[in-house]
Amino acid sequence: MNKTVIVTGAAKGIGKAIAKTFAYSGYNVCINYNTSEEEAKKLCSELAKDGCSAIIYKADITNREEVDKMVDYVIGTFGNIDVLVNNAGISEYKLFIDISEKELQRMLNVNILGTFNTTQAVLKKSMLPRKDGTIINISSIWGMVGASLEVAYSTSKAAIIGMSKALAKELAPSNITVNVVAPGAISTDMLASLSDEDMQVLKDEIPLGKIGAVEDVAATVKFLASYEARYITGQVISPNGGLVI
Repeated sequence: MNKTVIVTGAAKGIGKAIAKTFAYSGYNVCINYNTSEEEAKKLCSELAKDGCSAIIYKADITNREEVDKMVDYVIGTFGNIDVLVNNAGISEYKLFIDISEKELQRMLNVNILGTFNTTQAVLKKSMLPRKDGTIINISSIWGMVGASLEVAYSTSKAAIIGMSKALAKELAPSNITVNVVAPGAISTDMLASLSDEDMQVLKDEIPLGKIGAVEDVAATVKFLASYEARYITGQVISPNGGLVI
């Protein structure tokens, strides 16, 4: 029987690469999205043409009722959930003194509450009853070291790391691992606004001298879900080209 994975925010960018990596590895994949319906449908169609097992499901991860319905649907379709990848998240680039309370709350709702909702739902409905599972939370290098002009984002991603470490201890007796992947500078929409000059400055700061690809992150996530990573839990792995050593 094929294993099943839910990837939140899987229609674009890193989430899309993660979904594709699992799908081509023989997993049943639930492509979660909220607003990117066209991209999600296109990805699912592409995977289906290649003989992969994939479905799409629209759910706002900040809404617990929608998350519960998604998890129930995946279990009803595939039988259980073996892997959860909490990838969905938002970012914002502005001075700390210009961040409104509303903007901060939205960041925390999506990046922290969303991860809480999906994780708790999957644990209750599938992983804890079976005493087996893998949870991989996508944080950021800025959750490790902080980033100027990204205080709210860094705060939320640092919280993901703390949550994951604590949860790893709590779930270890149930044979459930929890790990974090904290990407560095990756070629996604988040970097699209940078000028060529700023991009070159960023590359110069990276020892490997290049921006990472979404596939680099996806490969790290896939490894943490593999049998070879069965003895790894509570860890933060950062594919960042040496930017933080």
